[in-house]
Amino acid sequence: MGKTDTKSEPARSSRTSRSTTSAAASRPRRRTTGAKTETPYHHGALREALLQAAEQVLERDGLAGLTLRAVAREAGVSHAAPTHHFGDLTGLLSELAAVGFRQFNAAMAASCDAATTPLERALARPKAYVAYAQAHPGMYGIMFRTERLDYSRPSLHEAAEASFAGLANAIGMMRQEQISGDALTLNQGAAIARAWSMVHGFTMLLLDGRLEDILARLPEGTTAERLLEAMLTAPVTPKLPV
Repeated sequence: MGKTDTKSEPARSSRTSRSTTSAAASRPRRRTTGAKTETPYHHGALREALLQAAEQVLERDGLAGLTLRAVAREAGVSHAAPTHHFGDLTGLLSELAAVGFRQFNAAMAASCDAATTPLERALARPKAYVAYAQAHPGMYGIMFRTERLDYSRPSLHEAAEASFAGLANAIGMMRQEQISGDALTLNQGAAIARAWSMVHGFTMLLLDGRLEDILARLPEGTTAERLLEAMLTAPVTPKLPV
């Protein structure tokens, strides 16, 4: 009787193991958390995560692909989360544009800090302007889509004002005078508008591929940056016939 019990013990153990395995297999498996599933965030971090997701969607899919639902999917959160934090798509775009302006302003400041000569300082800001647009074309594009933004939102208003103040200050340094962003003389306004129009227009032509024809006609190896330098250092007023 004892031998029989001893031999049957492994068999019972084997049956128990198979039974346990079968039961475990029959139970529904827990879904593993993937990149696009809902992700828990600490309080206050979800808003930033949504803005990061919005930037990724914008740069990958363009403005047409940037929706509240697309941002929620990208962040791996419920579809209601963007509405809770930004209200609607205009609110999201406005806060995203504010992020863009802050990034943009930081790039301008860093470029000026790195310049060591007067000429480098004069060229630093416009070069950084173009470089940011090339690196972040989606963000750059939304920053100037006024009809899609709500400038009454404090974050966007402050970031855009800081950008204009930086431009006014740079023009003031070139003119060797103090420029107040609140009240401009006609000549100061003209200088700011001229500089902004030149660099912004150049940037848009570059992003749209419209400068390729000009670059192809220039000496071999001439880059868009070199073309920009030549534009910025050329005399503002050409010689007029006498």
